[in-house]
Amino acid sequence: MIPTINTVVAIDGPAASGKSTVARGVARALNWLYLDSGALYRGVTWQALENGIRISAGPALVGMVAELQIAFAIADGAIRFSLNDMPLGIEIRAPRVDKHVSAVAATPGVRQGVTRWLRKAAELGPLVAEGRDIGTVVFPDARHKFFLDASPDERARRRYDELAERAEDVSPDEVGRALRRRDTLDSERDADPLRAAPGAVAVDTTGLTIDEVVQAIVARIREQ
Repeated sequence: MIPTINTVVAIDGPAASGKSTVARGVARALNWLYLDSGALYRGVTWQALENGIRISAGPALVGMVAELQIAFAIADGAIRFSLNDMPLGIEIRAPRVDKHVSAVAATPGVRQGVTRWLRKAAELGPLVAEGRDIGTVVFPDARHKFFLDASPDERARRRYDELAERAEDVSPDEVGRALRRRDTLDSERDADPLRAAPGAVAVDTTGLTIDEVVQAIVARIREQ
């Protein structure tokens, strides 16, 4: 069952557009739950690597997802999850997961499985969900839809700063190339490509603070 339209705020956008931080802020302002859809794809990717499944082996990936036992819990205002009774956290942010998550997420059967999980998570309460197909596929009837973006230079700077904080040895040029590659994969994949949902409010976050974006979105929601 797809949750009712009034219980979901859908925030989509490309990598480093600010959607994760903004979605957390909006969830806090509304006192709703925060849901990171990308974490589920990262969890699937991590599990596939742990199981020794080739990322290019679509049927094996889909079969693995069908067998996985997922459980959700609420912690600090966010929806967390475990796979096969193992809570997942920092391990799904590892470089090896970064390298393969786009390919895993492009697998149609994987996306179908994760979509079912996301809708199940919404049974826990009203939520602010962010990702790349939240408004187009996962919750297409959501009343509140937003599509965040920023200039390529701004997005590359943000991602570089994020990686530098994690002490990862990358150059700004490498970060820019990786973002462009991810954009291409996300927007040109056959299954649920990245695009703004019909009726979504476009928000250019270039030059704006997180608080400014959060305030603008919350104001729009309350107007509606």
